[in-house]
Amino acid sequence: MMDAPKIWFLRHGETEWNAEGRVQGQLESDLTAQGIAHARRQAEIMAPILAAHRPPCLVSPLRRAQHTARIALGARDFVTEPRLAEVHAGQFQGLTRTDIADRFPEIHQRVQTNLGLFCAAPEGEGYGAFQSRILDLVNQLETPTVLVAHGLLGQVLRGLICGLDYEDMAALPNEQGCVYVLERGREEVLR
Repeated sequence: MMDAPKIWFLRHGETEWNAEGRVQGQLESDLTAQGIAHARRQAEIMAPILAAHRPPCLVSPLRRAQHTARIALGARDFVTEPRLAEVHAGQFQGLTRTDIADRFPEIHQRVQTNLGLFCAAPEGEGYGAFQSRILDLVNQLETPTVLVAHGLLGQVLRGLICGLDYEDMAALPNEQGCVYVLERGREEVLR
């Protein structure tokens, strides 16, 4: 369990590639109509929080998170934070799970979770570097903060804050259209 200020974590809304089951990593695809609805739901949840607490807002540089933030945070200013980018999934980026199974059968058979799969990608970032940049960011937070980013980044962030081991972290759900509140080693999901 990490000692960190309160965090409101928002995963971006559904994208075209999420809907297709395609690995995005640090590649781009646009929000779907459902993804825009996810961000609008987050805006409803966040409006009273933003008004009451006026927290700083940090957002991944990737387009899907930026689009989500513009909707979910309303007119609030935010800072683009490169350390919030999704894990770089190397040669898996742009592929479906079927493509990965066909081209990299030994990895596909060995790794069951999305976190494990993305972090096992040839020429990818890997778990160690990914976790290190998330820890670096969290250790620099000084006040309660809003973070808008990605599913796997959220799993690692939430796992670190809640003191989970890797397997439990990798098994966390990756909901869209909600807000994860992380405080004192616990998680609450606002829907």
